[in-house]
Amino acid sequence: MNLIHRVEELSMYYGSGSRRAIGAFILQERRHLHNYSIQEIAEKTYTSKAAVTRFAKELGFSGWREFLKAFVEEQNYQDSHYTDVDPNFPFDASSRKSDIINLICSLQVESLLDTADLLDHAPLEEIVTLLQSCNRVAVFGLNPNLSLAEIFKRKMLTIGRQIETPTLGDFGLLASTLSREDCAIVISYSGNNMAHTTLGILPQLEKKGVPIVALTSDGDNLLRKKARYTLTISSRERLYSKISTFSTETSILYILSALFSCYFVREYDRNLEYKIAGGMLLEVPRWINLTEKEQKAQR
Repeated sequence: MNLIHRVEELSMYYGSGSRRAIGAFILQERRHLHNYSIQEIAEKTYTSKAAVTRFAKELGFSGWREFLKAFVEEQNYQDSHYTDVDPNFPFDASSRKSDIINLICSLQVESLLDTADLLDHAPLEEIVTLLQSCNRVAVFGLNPNLSLAEIFKRKMLTIGRQIETPTLGDFGLLASTLSREDCAIVISYSGNNMAHTTLGILPQLEKKGVPIVALTSDGDNLLRKKARYTLTISSRERLYSKISTFSTETSILYILSALFSCYFVREYDRNLEYKIAGGMLLEVPRWINLTEKEQKAQR
């Protein structure tokens, strides 16, 4: 989880009063935060210098100066590596249709390139070996992540590999049936909130020794600590303040497609033959199955 995500989580999910005000100010002035003194921030948020310092300490820093240095470095990296398309608010109320088309296109292409860089050194081969050797594979995630997992499930099914994607109410039930001979793929952007059902199954999976493959955002979080392998989602979206999950959805679907493709290539000839045979069986024209009399009746 990037530092800006931690700021948003602390201020919006756990915060109230001074924490919420300070967090909102940091998010709003993220590109100009270095221009403000701690006294100015306290005045503009109607808090105190002690409250601002306390906010930084709650994020794991010794004080405001250390937090500000890390935060500015993170923002500079983001600004120097990506375009001006804001993944959280890529368009506004005044945007024309042509603008929206181009902005969303640029955002998704950028998300793909970012994810490709992150996958370059990812343990894809080790994960494929795990998926080939385990008995069962289950994917856990909240929507829209679960919907993306369904696409992955269908792709794997076309080559004969079954994937289980439980509905929300059955997360715990399915997790209880898994063992160390199986595998759990857990998708969570924040990777930190144990109150959510997705991460709520982690203690159960850990207790039973189930290998976990995590799909989560960059930076340190709980899911990364529990997972055997981690694939990193493009991490420029905020947790809450955004129009939609444009970038995240593109990134997750790309990761799962890359995982499927690496799995496919391990037994390329066999999988291609299975896929084509299955496709022909499913897509065979309806008239082939009709009797000669029925075919004449439809002419």
